[in-house]
Amino acid sequence: MSTTPEASARALFTELTGAEPAGVWSSPGRVNLIGEHTDYNDGFVFPFAIEHRTFVALGTRADDRIRVASTFDSEVVEVALSDLVFPALRDEVPEWATYPLGVAWALLQGRDAVTTGVDLAIASDVPVGAGLSSSAAIEGAVASALNDTWGLGLDRVALAQIGRTAENEAVGAPTGIMDQMTSMLGRADAAIFLDCRSLDAEVVDLGFAAAGLELLVIDTQVKHSHSTGGYRERRASCELGASTMGVPALRDLTVDDLPRAEELLDDVTFRRVRHVVTEDQRVLDTVRTLREQGPEAIGDLLVASHASMRDDFEISVPELDTAVEAALSAGAVGARMTGGGFGGAAIALVAHDRAEAVRDAVTSAFTASGFHAPHIFTVTPSEGARRDS
Repeated sequence: MSTTPEASARALFTELTGAEPAGVWSSPGRVNLIGEHTDYNDGFVFPFAIEHRTFVALGTRADDRIRVASTFDSEVVEVALSDLVFPALRDEVPEWATYPLGVAWALLQGRDAVTTGVDLAIASDVPVGAGLSSSAAIEGAVASALNDTWGLGLDRVALAQIGRTAENEAVGAPTGIMDQMTSMLGRADAAIFLDCRSLDAEVVDLGFAAAGLELLVIDTQVKHSHSTGGYRERRASCELGASTMGVPALRDLTVDDLPRAEELLDDVTFRRVRHVVTEDQRVLDTVRTLREQGPEAIGDLLVASHASMRDDFEISVPELDTAVEAALSAGAVGARMTGGGFGGAAIALVAHDRAEAVRDAVTSAFTASGFHAPHIFTVTPSEGARRDS
């Protein structure tokens, strides 16, 4: 019999402390329907939270120390709250521990009143390295747990900002805020239309079930990491493009500005800029199309997004391209890679009665190409961070 991640977090906490936790909090992973690498360019994104979640069991301590344990690493890490200093601590603890410890550090910045130590036990069923934001799920669960326990009174947007600070400064991954906002604000059967500059967020009904559609995630099993060079290089190119074009961020350019950009920028930088500018427009078009025509009509936008990431932003890999091509050949409404790229997952929007055919086609294509078998599963738009008990 399988054990739920919530039960695993509870069991690990009891193993760690000999006691029951004071509470359990959780936060979801996410799938980005469209809008890739637009978030750190102050642009638009359209993600939704999924049912796969990270759980944190927490109990307070009599001292001022924080201790973290997880089911995905045997090492238990313990640090005095006063010694939580990032990025200095980054190389002193396992990488996974920088996420919960980084959240605690970010929450403590400018706050002298917090003295309660805590024990944290973490378990998750969000696939790691698949582009489904396992990191933001950890950050959202830990931030929610510590916010409640320490009585900080921060709202969900502030907690998302805490998660981004942890990821950027403690972990050292230069990501935007999309993942954390989705993990905090997710709603069942809906996506979050997010303006990453203003942080204005609008819940938009997706209507997949009513239209007889489901969303398949095709995890290629090719692992990626946002803290490695490719992601940094793409972000640097975007910043160079914005600076050369004389705007604060690529969000401030439109498709009409692309001919001038092509004149001013080198070829690589121009293609990076073109992806972000056209992807922003595709997000706006997707939201409008959903409202006016329904989810069956957004397929071409998903396909165009993948082509842009493959050709202009150059963040796809052969496994992702194969997944998208096979899904479309088997009748998917639309398909694209999702997440930061260089591995991870693709998504395919499919009719219920075509789902099995799409799964079979993708699996067969991977076998024919000599790739490791993909992990294919359906995701359902779900709610954001919460206290479970």
